[in-house]
Amino acid sequence: MATLRRLREAPRHLLVCEKSNFGNHKSRHRHLVQTHYYNYRVSFLIPECGILSEELKNLVMNTAPYYFVKNLPLHELITPEFISTFIKKGSCYALTYNTNIDEDNTVALLPNGKLILSLDKDTYEETGLQGHPSQFSGRKIMKFSSEESTMMSYFSKYQIQEHQPKVALSTLRDLQCPVLQSSELEGTPEVSCRALELFDWLGAVFSNVDLNNEPNNFISTYCCPEPSTVVAKAYLCTITGFILPEKICLLLEYLCHYFDEPKLAPWVTLSVQGFADSPVSWEKNEHGFRKGGEHLYNFVIFNNQDYWLQMAVGANDHCPP
Repeated sequence: MATLRRLREAPRHLLVCEKSNFGNHKSRHRHLVQTHYYNYRVSFLIPECGILSEELKNLVMNTAPYYFVKNLPLHELITPEFISTFIKKGSCYALTYNTNIDEDNTVALLPNGKLILSLDKDTYEETGLQGHPSQFSGRKIMKFSSEESTMMSYFSKYQIQEHQPKVALSTLRDLQCPVLQSSELEGTPEVSCRALELFDWLGAVFSNVDLNNEPNNFISTYCCPEPSTVVAKAYLCTITGFILPEKICLLLEYLCHYFDEPKLAPWVTLSVQGFADSPVSWEKNEHGFRKGGEHLYNFVIFNNQDYWLQMAVGANDHCPP
């Protein structure tokens, strides 16, 4: 009965919200993007926009490929040749693929060259390594992302495949959007919505949920928080694959300058979702799956260079930095 009750419980998460300005020398936005290493999906939403500029579209379409290497022995990642070819010449990211972080052995190579091993008890004892117990109940293919074109030739003796990230572009029409004020994370009754309400609303938009709350809709009763406004068009772009923090920094930088010329939109958003079965979230913070596996963040970028940053992880993870 206790197990059944736990299964019925809604997944919990930790959500941290903060506000700052891109011109503030103490702003943490670059550091937090650069240290969230394993990114699976990136989405940006631009209200009052029907078509992307050529510069932004080219930035999206020129996302670097990533590679699957099948049955790669772990010792290949610590050979002098690998270290000199990839680690010392620049950042290289690697992550085991199609593994369950709470049950299977999982490996992650950080861009600074550190190797993270999340092992089950038997494997850990066989290795003879020193470590510490995971805070989660338990613990194939390696996925790489590197700017170097030598990846294919270096692993040619293994089964290696190059993959291009998938890009989905869409125009949302007559979209009901929350009214926001950059200075008010908690919102103001009848004036602006709270940051948490926006966070939930974005999840619904990205999931293509009907927001009309019609009485005959038995799938979802969710509706846009109030106060709200209807925009004629909003542009939604989603990139799915193994996306480097460096690429996300470029997208964020572009969106920071989106309002250099007058725009109808009062704000835009950039949302990033990490791999659910990554052994870390930010930097070396241990990450587990449990019921959701979420570790993600969202920027709300305002036309005065203020921004909100929302960071979420599962309830058993360390609090976001």
